[in-house]
Amino acid sequence: MGGFPKFSGPTVAGNPTKTIAPLPEDPEETSPVQPLTAEQARLVREQNPAVSPWWVVAGQVLVGVVAALAAWVLTGRQNVGWSVAYGALAVVIPAAVFARGLTGKFSSLNAGTAAVGFLLWEMVKIALTLAMMAMAPRLVAGLSWPALLIGLVLAMKVYWVALAFAPRPKTKSS
Repeated sequence: MGGFPKFSGPTVAGNPTKTIAPLPEDPEETSPVQPLTAEQARLVREQNPAVSPWWVVAGQVLVGVVAALAAWVLTGRQNVGWSVAYGALAVVIPAAVFARGLTGKFSSLNAGTAAVGFLLWEMVKIALTLAMMAMAPRLVAGLSWPALLIGLVLAMKVYWVALAFAPRPKTKSS
């Protein structure tokens, strides 16, 4: 009888005569990844200090104020300055709420609560930003949408600038 050929296991490059050898099941084989000792972990933390979310929020406030004043001076129109300021504010306020949520006691209990907290506060941040954008025409007289978007984008880009100006690792003097 014809039929399908008998399959004897994984093959190499489609060649049914060469089978792949099974992996060794040696439980004593060591993993290539070794956990850090407490001293090694401390050194890694010292060499790579964390960037505070409040540092980023402060940078966003500074950029928002400078951009709003520049827009007002360059255009000579107060409503353009307020539109840029509101655009930056639509980033700053949700970022501050997010930073407060991430730095709370609950978010640092363990890795699971930290991950859930991060996702929860990120959703709150997005919802708050969208709500502020929807309220913009009612809150800013003579709203200029292009100016608002410029303020929004400039404030969002502070995340990258904050990394460039992040605290540097401590150097030990001899």
